[in-house]
Amino acid sequence: MFQLFLRARAHNLLGSCREDKTFKARSAERDAETDRGRIGAVLAAIETALQEAEREQAGLNRRVDDALARASVTFGNGTDEYLEREPLDNHHQDLFAADISNGQRRLKELASSIAHLKFVKTAMLTRFPDFKPPQLNS
Repeated sequence: MFQLFLRARAHNLLGSCREDKTFKARSAERDAETDRGRIGAVLAAIETALQEAEREQAGLNRRVDDALARASVTFGNGTDEYLEREPLDNHHQDLFAADISNGQRRLKELASSIAHLKFVKTAMLTRFPDFKPPQLNS
C-alpha cells in the first residue's frame, strides 16, 4: 500500500512538471485589502469587547451606588443605632453589604479588563500604523 502512495505522489509531481505551470501570486492591492480586512476584524472584536465592558461597568456602577444609598437609609442616624437595631434590619444590612462587596469586586475586575483591552487596541494600532479604520458616518 505504501508503494501505491509513492506512485501517486510521483505521478502528481511529474504531471505538474509536464504541464509547465507558472507560479501566480495575487496583486499587491488584493494582498493589502486582505490584510486590512484581517486587521479590521481583530480591531472590531477588540472595540466590541471594550464597549460591552464599559457598558457593564456603567450599569453596575449605577446599581452599586443605588445599593449604597438604600443601605445608608436603613442604617439610621443615631449614634447608638447599632445597639438597638432590629434583627430584620441587621439581615437587610448584611444583604446590602454582600451586594455592595460583590459589585465593587466586579467593578475592579472590569476596570482591569478595560485597561487591558485599551492596551491591546493601542498595541494593534501601533503595530499597524498604515491601517486606517473605516470612518463612521454620523
